[in-house]
Amino acid sequence: MDEIVITEYDPNWVLLFEQESAQVQAVLDGDLITHIEHFGSTAVPGLAAKPIIDLLIAVRSLAEAKQVAVSQLERLGYAYWFGNPDPQRMFFVKGLPPNGSRTHHIHMVEPESVLWKRLLFRDYLRTHLDEAARYARLKYHLAQRFPNDREAYTTSKAEYIESVMQKARQLPAS
Repeated sequence: MDEIVITEYDPNWVLLFEQESAQVQAVLDGDLITHIEHFGSTAVPGLAAKPIIDLLIAVRSLAEAKQVAVSQLERLGYAYWFGNPDPQRMFFVKGLPPNGSRTHHIHMVEPESVLWKRLLFRDYLRTHLDEAARYARLKYHLAQRFPNDREAYTTSKAEYIESVMQKARQLPAS
């Protein structure tokens, strides 16, 4: 079973991201990756989250990544989601039940992907602690409501995330 569990913020998440990022860069062709970001709730200091480190990786070419990245990341313990309905993103999971808990996700996209805009959400929560606290309450509530349904949990956050994204887009550029 792949239960949704929300935990209090762990400052080690930053180090876990840095370590995993270095390992990923060590196994993938250096010219393939153009950028890596710590993505998702574990990238927001103080925010409760599923204890899964999300890496957002920009690659020069998704077509090339599909040819080489799967076998290389499998060596690090990642499983590739071949059935992903989004052709603009490759998705990998490290740690899958029943062989353990999820520990890392890789979202691999090209640099112009709309997924990069989601960094606005992360950055807004990093600077608006009241909003991060509201998001944490929503996540706890949804984890209780959908403890074994990742899709429903994620879908139920979408409206809130979009409302925060609207706020973030209205901020003056820094």
